[in-house]
Amino acid sequence: MEQDINKGTGQAPDLLIKIAGLASSIAILLVPVAFAIERLIKRDGLRIADGVLAAVLAHGVTLATDLWVARAAPDSVQDALTQPSPGDFAALTDPVHGYLAPVIAYMTAVGMSRRPRWRAVLWVVLLLDAFSMLVTGYTTPFSIILTVLIGWTVAYGTLYAVGSPNVRPTGRTLMAGLRTVGFRPVTASRVESPDASEAGDRGRRYFVTLEDGPPLDVTVVDREQQAQGFFYRAWRNLALRGFATRSSLQSLRQALEQEALLAYAAIAAGANAPRLIATSELGPDAVMLVYEHSGGRTLDSLPDEEITDGLLHDTWHQVRALQSRRIAHRRLVGDAILVDPSGTVILTDLRVGEIAAGELLLRMDVSQLLVTLGLRVGAERAVASALSVLGPDAVADCLPMLQPIALSRSTRATLRRLGRERAEREREAVLEASRQAKLLRAEQAAEDAGGPALDKPDKKAVRAEQRAEKRAIDEAVEEAREEDLLTQIRHEVLRIRPQAPVEPARLERVRPRTLISFIAGAIGAYFLLTQLTHTKFGPLIANAEWGWVAAAVLFSAASYFAAAMSLLGFVPERVPFLRTVTAQVAGSFVKIVAPAAVGGVALNTRFLQRAGVRPGLAVASVGASQLFGLGSHIVLLLSFGYLTGTEKTPSLSPSRTVIAGLLTVAVLVLVVTSVPFLRKFVVTRVRSLFAGVVPRMLDVLQRPQKLVTGIGGMLLLTTCFVMCLDASIRAFGGDTASVSLASVAVVFLAGNALGSAAPTPGGVGAVDVTLTVGLIAVGLPQEVAAPAVLLFRLLTLWLPVLPGWLAFNHLTRKEAL
Repeated sequence: MEQDINKGTGQAPDLLIKIAGLASSIAILLVPVAFAIERLIKRDGLRIADGVLAAVLAHGVTLATDLWVARAAPDSVQDALTQPSPGDFAALTDPVHGYLAPVIAYMTAVGMSRRPRWRAVLWVVLLLDAFSMLVTGYTTPFSIILTVLIGWTVAYGTLYAVGSPNVRPTGRTLMAGLRTVGFRPVTASRVESPDASEAGDRGRRYFVTLEDGPPLDVTVVDREQQAQGFFYRAWRNLALRGFATRSSLQSLRQALEQEALLAYAAIAAGANAPRLIATSELGPDAVMLVYEHSGGRTLDSLPDEEITDGLLHDTWHQVRALQSRRIAHRRLVGDAILVDPSGTVILTDLRVGEIAAGELLLRMDVSQLLVTLGLRVGAERAVASALSVLGPDAVADCLPMLQPIALSRSTRATLRRLGRERAEREREAVLEASRQAKLLRAEQAAEDAGGPALDKPDKKAVRAEQRAEKRAIDEAVEEAREEDLLTQIRHEVLRIRPQAPVEPARLERVRPRTLISFIAGAIGAYFLLTQLTHTKFGPLIANAEWGWVAAAVLFSAASYFAAAMSLLGFVPERVPFLRTVTAQVAGSFVKIVAPAAVGGVALNTRFLQRAGVRPGLAVASVGASQLFGLGSHIVLLLSFGYLTGTEKTPSLSPSRTVIAGLLTVAVLVLVVTSVPFLRKFVVTRVRSLFAGVVPRMLDVLQRPQKLVTGIGGMLLLTTCFVMCLDASIRAFGGDTASVSLASVAVVFLAGNALGSAAPTPGGVGAVDVTLTVGLIAVGLPQEVAAPAVLLFRLLTLWLPVLPGWLAFNHLTRKEAL
């Protein structure tokens, strides 16, 4: 690449090169000085001081880098950053430009990027200077790139260390700005936003009184607020389709013009909106919009008894007026709906809206307002008021948009909170029903104790009591079950329009889990491919011992029977064993499309529910299985780690690795118990786990054969996987490249633990990398470790996908999933 650049720049005309070099060498110093003078005139010397400090530090870094490259850097680094100087072939060019890096650091620290004209001028000067230096042979492309990176890094480091100037306009600045547009303010008081999560979208509000007129509502937007929520908006722009998002980068001028345009457009459409009467800049970093004072209270602050049907209808009339002119509000939440003292509804916060909006955006407004009103008055009244104003067709068309991703951030948070409260009520109802059933059974047992003694309890009576307890809990669950608000709204609309579309519209372009899975999978695939490129598969396959390959296949198949045993051991109810084995085979397909720690749990829970186990008990059984699995995993990992550390030493003292692992666990426990947030998080999760798992474990302990089956199944499952990996190693390495079974077990257990924590389906990437690196670390040659891991993953992950898909479809048709 460097040769191509040098060849292309060598064909540039000499006159052009000389003019560019002369102009850039002069302007490279004049432009920063001119900007500094302009800032000092406007009394912004603190920003210039930050820029000068960053420039000085950048110059020091360039000198240190030049010294390091000249004396200690490897030859490859010197060749990339330097070349023989055109003026003296015995000397080399500078690795880093001693004046470009300070200028870049200066312009970044002073915030010149926020001023488009100054930014354009300076970047043109910098590009001209870099071009002339590159053409004349006084630098290399990599030297220019390193210079820019040093300038940016030093500038941002300086700003982080000393802090950036406060760009918020002061009260004096606000009062002076109001006077410039013809007002005579007396006082200005800040109006706090009730929703801090979206305050950046609303601006800072002020209530201003005047000497000779009614009060004003002033909205101030500064650059600090423009930056709030930038990463959230950037992620929304990446994850959602274009029509469902708005720009994450917007200048103050654009924000001012958009809000002013929407304010005028809303009033022209006949909607009640605050009347904009003036706009102005408040210095270079803020703007203000002056509205007539509206007064009143927001919908969120109104008591329930004051939210009448007339108020709901008036709200929908305002939205219909906006939509008649294709205006989307984009934020119809409770604090954006204002009710004045006369009871008139006023729509505020139009800053994030859009004109000439598409049909989908208008439907999103309707769905958002349905949820906003439903949170206050219920789904029935919210839908009824919308039907009376918009009509059934318009309301039915919004059902595909009735999904959390299409709602505002604050609304989603409210729905999540209500969901947690609803789940807690259902759980309390189930526990109460279980307690009542146990009390009733205890009373019955006490009455029976007074009669004649029986040698054995009547099995029919026991089964009848269990069925009665199950029936009572099912009835309690059914009574406590509550539909979420979105489902209630859908049902209300479908009563009027049964044929309305209910399938949610695809708003997401990419999901976070998909993105993380893709990145992790790409990293894992890259690592695996780099390992495989050094492996000659022809001789390996020709010399492979197919007997060990067949053994690995058998161990892989046996793992599904062991997995079924480990699950059924914690389920006191009768569940068919072969059908459970089929469900474990179906899990091979599920874990490809979901993370390993999620897919298997969901499938087993659903399978037990379909098998007749109550939902709460099914979750508790799977949780108990997972809890015992975690405990056995830790015990086996420590045991095999101890054996591995003592293999090569006559002493039975634990190895340093085991000691380091125990100390690491102790430190983590100490950190978790000392940090209040982490302690509360762990205690909450453990309490919720024991609330359902411990009672289930007590039921299992009453049947020792079940407990033996469960624990034995877990040990057998681990043994099958370890033997499968060991057989895969022996298939390619024979006896010459084998390692001890304890070492193989440690590598597998570590890889399996990391795969369970990885967000990728089947632990793709994380498990492959861990197993390969682990086998190499315990002494296995790389040319044996890579194909052995590949064979192991083929047998335990990839090849079972097709049988898993067939098993999944079979169980689905049989209504077992």
